[in-house]
Amino acid sequence: MTTTSTDRPRGTRLPRLARRRQLLDAALEVFVARGYHAAAMDEIAERAGVSKPVLYQHFPGKQELYLALLDESVERLIDAVAAALRSTADNRQRVNATFAAYFGYVAEHSGTFRLVFESDFTSEPAVRERLDAADRLCADMISQVIKEDAGLGDDEAHLLSIGLLGMAQVSARYWLGTLGTIPRETAEQLVSRLAWRGISGWPLTSDQPDQPEQPDPQAEH
Repeated sequence: MTTTSTDRPRGTRLPRLARRRQLLDAALEVFVARGYHAAAMDEIAERAGVSKPVLYQHFPGKQELYLALLDESVERLIDAVAAALRSTADNRQRVNATFAAYFGYVAEHSGTFRLVFESDFTSEPAVRERLDAADRLCADMISQVIKEDAGLGDDEAHLLSIGLLGMAQVSARYWLGTLGTIPRETAEQLVSRLAWRGISGWPLTSDQPDQPEQPDPQAEH
């Protein structure tokens, strides 16, 4: 449960890291509820149960608070994608795990997901740079697997990885907006099956256990 002004008396002393966590949690609540531009440092301090000088001791301004939250959020997503890719050597299961990572991120961290992908501050250069870097890193991890297993060139593999990431992000965002209509596991399976039907069209170039469902008849063997 997030600490609020009603949970902790103003003036209670906390270790620096614990105070920082408290301030970030309060800021996340305010940013998700208000949006970046409408959020106020006064409200964030009040939500955290601290004075504004205490808030400014840790974060010089609202943008620094937002970027700190953004860094945490994209790192969590990157770690989830990396773990999914490492979780198995079976490529079909890799696809399933990667889409499950996105849907899990949405389901378990809907506030931070909205902070990353639906904020009114994503056009800010410092924010855009972080989001683009996260996309590049995830795409690089996925494209490396595609390149090794399908024998494609760097540019081709990267393009396919961007397409898979786009499917994961857009479908997860849509599912979040219709939460309850389709169970999470069903949604993951539907979208990952669609992705697998496409990506499995490239024959494997290595001794992997899974075989493509629909090999390209024009591909060389």
